[in-house]
Amino acid sequence: MPDQADDKPSFWGGLLRRASVARRSSTKQSSVRTARLTYYITQPRNSSVADYAPKPRERESPYGRTNDSGTLSVSNPAADFVPTIAKRRPVPVPIDDAFPIARRRPRRPQSELDSVRPSGLPNRRPSATNGRAVRPTRSSQAWPPSGMSSSEELPPQHAHELIARGAPSHKGHKRPIPHATDEYYSIYTTSTGNRHEGTDSANLHDGMTQFMTMRMLSPGRSTKPWESLEQPSFGFYFGHLPGSITLNHWAAMASVMPPTIALRDSGVAPRPMSLERIFERLQELRFGLEDDDETLLYRILYKRILRDPDKILNPHKTLDKQITDLILVLSRPEWIDFTNPRNQVATRFIFDNGDPNDDRYRKFFHQLLLSLELDMRIQSQQHSDWAKEKLLHQIPPTIQWNLALARRWHEYVRVDDFGKTPDDILLRYKLKKRQIKMLKRFAQMMKWPNLADTLDNMKHKDSKMALDDISSDAFAFFSGLILPGASFPFLIMNTLLDLDPDSATDDLALLSHVHPNCGFQYRNSYTYWSYSCIVGKVLAPTCHSVAGWIGPARPTSDLGRSKIARIRSRRPKQRMGPEDVESMGERSDPLGPPAEVYPVDEYQLVSPRGMDDAVDTVRIELLSLKPADGPEEAAAAGSGPRLYDATVQFAIDGVSWPLRLMYDVSFVAAWPCSDGPHPLFFDYVYTSIRVDAIVGVRDWGNLYGGPQIHSVRSSPGPGMMRGPYRDLFSHSFGHGPSNGHSVFSGGDEEDEDDDEKVLVVEAFGVRDNEVLARAWCSHWGLSAVVADIRKTCMACAIREAYAATLTVVILVEGQEYSSNE
Repeated sequence: MPDQADDKPSFWGGLLRRASVARRSSTKQSSVRTARLTYYITQPRNSSVADYAPKPRERESPYGRTNDSGTLSVSNPAADFVPTIAKRRPVPVPIDDAFPIARRRPRRPQSELDSVRPSGLPNRRPSATNGRAVRPTRSSQAWPPSGMSSSEELPPQHAHELIARGAPSHKGHKRPIPHATDEYYSIYTTSTGNRHEGTDSANLHDGMTQFMTMRMLSPGRSTKPWESLEQPSFGFYFGHLPGSITLNHWAAMASVMPPTIALRDSGVAPRPMSLERIFERLQELRFGLEDDDETLLYRILYKRILRDPDKILNPHKTLDKQITDLILVLSRPEWIDFTNPRNQVATRFIFDNGDPNDDRYRKFFHQLLLSLELDMRIQSQQHSDWAKEKLLHQIPPTIQWNLALARRWHEYVRVDDFGKTPDDILLRYKLKKRQIKMLKRFAQMMKWPNLADTLDNMKHKDSKMALDDISSDAFAFFSGLILPGASFPFLIMNTLLDLDPDSATDDLALLSHVHPNCGFQYRNSYTYWSYSCIVGKVLAPTCHSVAGWIGPARPTSDLGRSKIARIRSRRPKQRMGPEDVESMGERSDPLGPPAEVYPVDEYQLVSPRGMDDAVDTVRIELLSLKPADGPEEAAAAGSGPRLYDATVQFAIDGVSWPLRLMYDVSFVAAWPCSDGPHPLFFDYVYTSIRVDAIVGVRDWGNLYGGPQIHSVRSSPGPGMMRGPYRDLFSHSFGHGPSNGHSVFSGGDEEDEDDDEKVLVVEAFGVRDNEVLARAWCSHWGLSAVVADIRKTCMACAIREAYAATLTVVILVEGQEYSSNE
């Protein structure tokens, strides 16, 4: 034991002590990209048509570049900077087998813009007056700007002012995971440049999701996604549009997390404590830690809670040694592991405090006390923020979640009285009144069918101080003992069900965050769906999205009067790879590849038709759920929730179109931009269609490897233009943006086979239009960027699709719920 004690300060305690005493700010080592010169070779761009003639496609080699004929050209970085031709895009990186659908940025084929580019015109600069260049300012609806010719070339600074000002730029981050090998990593994104016009994430308070996230360092919202305890961070999960996610969460889905490893038993045991002594110390900690009196702090910890193995020769009176001892004690395998999702409703361990569960009740609060002692020592003002953050990220996840529970207790729960038995414990909840208002607002927004009786019952229970006696979920909700993560949406919904006096809620008692892809129907009036369920994601434009639930949605005749449904869906192939995240900034730059000059005619303003030509012939007909489990699975489930396949049927101009929600796709809320609309670089290839024509597009991008003849890229399907479908598609297939990129225009063959081409779906008008676009995406397994055209211009939405390696953009115009709806 003495040998062990001598080694302890060298790890956890030594880390904190050295960080606290030493400098407060550390120099961050910036990652050096050795391949940047070969990834983007900056060249001045000329306006000659000959410079844009097609050239043999090159592929990357360890020693240089090889064209289609097999000739090897050795790369010379010094010679590459000789201004010869304008290099458009980096050579594609070899595709990793682990990410077969990851997007790369190869050189684009000749654009239609190149065919109209003037030949032989001299390069022009803005005219000069008194020796100073006159720089025209861009009107928001004009390109080129007033007083500027399309044949001019802009220097980098002027190009940024005219083209990229107010346009968000996206950057990916790949960060290592502590105590894990290099094969495990976490991925994040950050976006800047929109001049503080908001973010792509929803407001946590308005969305009632503030309990789903926790900043590790101190109270308050995380400013960066890697600051959150839960990963991926729920502080950067929900997008500002219903049923959407953020760009950061879409990228974080590509993270590779290590498996959970049980901690090794440290062999250090705490002193045995009675329930009365535990709550006595919990009540004392309400007023803070006695870190201003070293002797008193030592006596309390090692006389009542722990044993000091070096109390004679080297007593542990400093905070760093005490932190080490507490970490060792909490590393014992006998404690509750809150990293396990099944244990993340912490109140289930203390709700039933009868005689058979006395030991579990005492053990829970003993673990809580040790965690609270550790957290308050780490958060002591004697340590710098840098030292706290460094230590908190090095602590094993099991202990991090113990600290999360301790912080929730310290913030929201008070001990008013205690005794020798659980019946003598009297707790006070600081958040109870706020939680009652939140639950009432949640029920009203969900248009709860039995709203009046439910609110009356809640008022009655509150008057008797019995809200925490209803169920373990209600106990957690009203007390604030809510661990961050995916459990909160099910806590608030189960609390609402428990307060509803209708006996029909007994059939809905098995809702659990362990099975998140679910929903339920209540009283044949409405259906409600979890935020992670594909049915909720698709129907979200017609519903409220609050507290992790999407509803009230249309009912279905395929479920009982009050019944739970678990939805079966496949994992889509579309996903990002680590190389895609790290090159996100280069692949989505508003200016395109870096260059010495930027020709004006390489950019063009793009815009949709808008609300004046919105489709009004699309309506949702019905939501269909078909059992997906066989007779054996159904018999095993008994009266429990069953598995279903979901289908949404639409009426499009009087014709019924069923779309099966086959893939669990995601919808990324686009970042807002300012000073738009922005010009789009010609190399961002896209095509635009109206939403009522989307059912004629099949296997966009040839994602699932079918024969190209089955992909409706250049013409409608064989029977699409006959019979009742003729009028439906004739007025939509010819529509394209102003630059001529139309999906059915029969353009360049190489351009039509481009798997990176973005399909822009104009879903303006009624909310059912956006639901149709989302259902089509789920049917074909294509995730999409959803952009509100009032906040994000079309060009910025297309660039974000390139950043996210997505090939579909859905444009809407303020179709979310109004405040009085």
